[in-house]
Amino acid sequence: MITIPGIASDMIANNIEPDRPTHPGEVLKEELEYRGISQRKFAAQIGVQYTMLNEILNAKRAMNVQFAMLVEAALNIDAELWINMQTRYNMYTAKKDKSFIERLANIRKVASVL
Repeated sequence: MITIPGIASDMIANNIEPDRPTHPGEVLKEELEYRGISQRKFAAQIGVQYTMLNEILNAKRAMNVQFAMLVEAALNIDAELWINMQTRYNMYTAKKDKSFIERLANIRKVASVL
């Protein structure tokens, strides 16, 4: 870490941690609200259970490729956008998992001697 007298370390650009990526369900929830579409109606429209949709909208379940394609068909919003958002969210979540980070570090140690 760089320290500069008179400047707080969290003010240095390299030390600033970016905000967490947004789960695609949160964005989809806002889109449905903006369009005035109820969750139950949308679930029925795309042929999924309401509980599954609700879990995605509340970031309790990941959005998979098939679901993203259903959303694309219904709302004309590119499925790749949803999947890219989910991937960024997943990467962020994995990087915050201390036990997983330790596991990666151990693999790197082993791999460095190969």
